Amino acid sequence: MTFLNRKDIAAIAILAVLLLAVLPLCLDPFRLNLVGKYLTYGFVALGLVLCWGDAGILSLGQGIFFGLGGYCMAMYLKLEASSPEATKIQSTPGIPDFMDWNQITSLPLFWRPFHSLAFTIVAVPLVPVLLALIIGLAMFKRRVGGTYFAIITQAVAAILTILIIGQQGYTGGVNGITDLRTLNGWDIRPDHAKIVLYFINGGLLIVCVLLAQFVRRSKLGRILVAMRDKEDRVRFSGYDVANFKIFVFCLAAGLAAIGGAMFTLQVGFMSPSFVGIVPSIEMVIFCAVGGRTSIFGAIYGALTVNWARTTFSEGLPQLWLFAMGSLFILVVVVFPDGLAGIYRRYLDPLVDRMLPPVRRRIPVAAVAETPQVSPTFAE
Repeated sequence: MTFLNRKDIAAIAILAVLLLAVLPLCLDPFRLNLVGKYLTYGFVALGLVLCWGDAGILSLGQGIFFGLGGYCMAMYLKLEASSPEATKIQSTPGIPDFMDWNQITSLPLFWRPFHSLAFTIVAVPLVPVLLALIIGLAMFKRRVGGTYFAIITQAVAAILTILIIGQQGYTGGVNGITDLRTLNGWDIRPDHAKIVLYFINGGLLIVCVLLAQFVRRSKLGRILVAMRDKEDRVRFSGYDVANFKIFVFCLAAGLAAIGGAMFTLQVGFMSPSFVGIVPSIEMVIFCAVGGRTSIFGAIYGALTVNWARTTFSEGLPQLWLFAMGSLFILVVVVFPDGLAGIYRRYLDPLVDRMLPPVRRRIPVAAVAETPQVSPTFAE
């Protein structure tokens, strides 16, 4: 893997061992499922590193794509749990219970394709990416960026939340889509199923880390960083900046959607509370705490912030919001580069000293062509 250097390989190996070996051995199924929930936000953080950290595009609406991916998976799971046998007590068997409560007598057309697991797997990233493509074409082609783009993504998140809540008969309303039981006949509710889903979640995250690192190490990644620093210079060099922005925004949307689908499987429901402005801002905070220019820092940031939130809410139910606020202020004021900045400042020099130096092999042909100094001239 030429796009990975020694430090990248070591960081991925450490992350894989931590997620797939250490945590499963040290935590009970309940806590491990909580970590699996935290990891789903790691997908969003990965996308934000590419979109915000590398390309300089701050999106405050990543909850849109996280929620859409989660709803696509939830629709499939809900239809599987709403078989005519399981819903025979309803006035209209074979449709989700919240539709029956709202006096809908037939399954809506846009729900019907989600009877297929294959269609659902394709729709999970595709639907959010199509929405991101529409937003990107509308904004970036008109050179809308910076604060204006961030505010517009917030507005879209608010609109989508209102739409989901208002269309209760089709979306489950404020309660969302609940009572999810099986995935293609496999019961996802027992502890052993949650453990299997955790490993799938962790494996997918490692794959997405490799994808993100490949993008960053490629020529595309260098163009994104150049766009962030000197956008006009990149444009005057002949590159279509808008197309690059659209691509990275869609990629971040697809990664967030995968996280949303895994969240639905790990937690067992999806609701509009994960789509709106507040969760979207929290996702940006996860990335900022970890370090918006570091892939691994963003993942550890998502894990750290969510673990701290759970710990504070359990131990200090009345003070946990103040504790979380203090953590964010500390990071912004003292460590503006997040956990990744702390690592670079204090630990990276130690790692450099521990790793053996790279020995570059000189080709034999080059050695043979090296001019030899005559003994007479040397004297």
